[in-house]
Amino acid sequence: MYDHKDRVDLVNIEEEMQRAYIDYSMSVIIGRALPDVRDGLKPGNRRILFAMGERGWNHSKPFVKCAKVVGEVIGNYHPHGDAAVYDTLVRMAQDFSMRYLLIDGQGNFGSVDGDPPAAYRYTECRLDKLAGEMLADIEKRTVDMQPNYDEKLMEPKVLPARIPNLLVNGSTGIAVGMATNIPPHNLGEIIDATVHVIDNPECEVEDLLQFVKGPDFPTGGMICGMAEIKRMYLTGRGLLKVRGHAGIEEGSQGKDSIIVTSLPYTVNKANLIESIARLVNDKKIDGITDIRDESDKDGVRIVIETKRGAMPRVVLNNLYRHTQMATTFGAIMLAIDKGRPKVMNLKDMISCFVAHRFEVFTRRFQFELEKAKARAHILEGLKIAVDNLTEVVKIIRESRDRDTARTQLMGRFGLSEIQANAILDMRLYQLTGLEREKLEEEYRQIIMEINRLEDLLANPQKIYGVIKDDLALMKQQYGDERRTDIVPDEGEIAIEDLIADKGCIIALSHGGYIKRMPVSTFRQQRRGGKGVVGMNTKEEDYVEHVFTASTHDYLLFFTETGRVHWKKSSRSPGSRARGARQGAGQLP
Repeated sequence: MYDHKDRVDLVNIEEEMQRAYIDYSMSVIIGRALPDVRDGLKPGNRRILFAMGERGWNHSKPFVKCAKVVGEVIGNYHPHGDAAVYDTLVRMAQDFSMRYLLIDGQGNFGSVDGDPPAAYRYTECRLDKLAGEMLADIEKRTVDMQPNYDEKLMEPKVLPARIPNLLVNGSTGIAVGMATNIPPHNLGEIIDATVHVIDNPECEVEDLLQFVKGPDFPTGGMICGMAEIKRMYLTGRGLLKVRGHAGIEEGSQGKDSIIVTSLPYTVNKANLIESIARLVNDKKIDGITDIRDESDKDGVRIVIETKRGAMPRVVLNNLYRHTQMATTFGAIMLAIDKGRPKVMNLKDMISCFVAHRFEVFTRRFQFELEKAKARAHILEGLKIAVDNLTEVVKIIRESRDRDTARTQLMGRFGLSEIQANAILDMRLYQLTGLEREKLEEEYRQIIMEINRLEDLLANPQKIYGVIKDDLALMKQQYGDERRTDIVPDEGEIAIEDLIADKGCIIALSHGGYIKRMPVSTFRQQRRGGKGVVGMNTKEEDYVEHVFTASTHDYLLFFTETGRVHWKKSSRSPGSRARGARQGAGQLP
């Protein structure tokens, strides 16, 4: 029962559920599932990197247990389950998931075969060198901070991010009513496009395609066709055809092998091999005798041996058609921009990153300017003390305590409290001639730095120049060659590409039945030989016509009324076994 003093509000249950669901949806969209367009990170990833940076677990320090990292993150910044935090950390350490690693892992962090990582009490990690670039200058108030969940610590709303991480490493996330799936790209190409946007703010998306060839997956492979790549960059959405690399090696006795050296992004290698074996057993793919996984730490190598006389190109086309050796990557370039989810094209994403870096550098220069002016202020006070050394020493000696000396110095020379304290903190060796020269040189350098920073802050174009120089340095240090090839789209695989071009025998009966048989069904009958029945017929029916053809030929059927029908010979009813006695198909 409610007490009469309790407050009871009558609400419409439908409106309350709608409001609560919208609040929950926005919380998932903004605070969990979608990346920020500026640093390309979700809150979980950002908190892991920040927590490790705060504890000094960077690339130059020893590895630490992942359990320690997980405890630090969920205890201070990310109040969620340990499994969710560890899974996020693991993905940033997998070279088959991330194009450029952010976590340097030691131990079992899973494999492309779908093997799970070891428990976090066994694995170790530290920040990768590139992750340090994501955190660079964060101590210089370059980004806004916010209280953590218990308001005892502060955490960044976004990282400074010296690289365009959203495009470089991509992102995947499922929110409420929306999802994102941004493919990774080559760092050098994205930086070249970013520099072009800085130099030409009014450029079109098409202008950037001369720099960005297409996505660059960590697992290599190849993307078929430019049309969908261009559509993705123009509209923010696209369906990319991705294939694994495969070559054909000639073997002895006519047995060739198909060598698979790369897989499409996110494809599980063990499941792929299992699916190929299942299709072979089910007779859906013919011509394969053996499959071996010879992959090692140097890369993927799957050996598929073909039958003697089989056409390996036909077998390979069948593998592309029926297995995950060819997949579709559905790209949705959705990210959080100024607190709202937005589907963006290539230029939009790059422009948001440039604006972010401009703000970061501006705030960094303001911080450095304030610090330089504060140091110059102290040096000016020390110079006054050195120039009036005798009087300063006399005031200090005759003062009863520190407070009295500070007050008298401030009154006599017009010093600020900070300057007076700096004078009182001086050591005797700083009064020597050499130290006085160092003081003069430091002051001169500080004034030059102040002038430089003020000039930068007064000229935005110079800040953009600094951004370009910084990006060029990132490209020099971390840029590498493309792993994913861009090849022309040959369209859908034709049926002829899936069927070997072999000879066959077409037999037609008097009753209108047809049957296709391989040439091997027939053999030369020598003296004393016994005939082999190639086609059973019904009573009072018999084979009337027999002729040879190819499995790629067309059969033409003429009717009594003068009409003609066509059919591929490979699609006519056939038999696999020599001398098969199964019923033939009837002509339509």
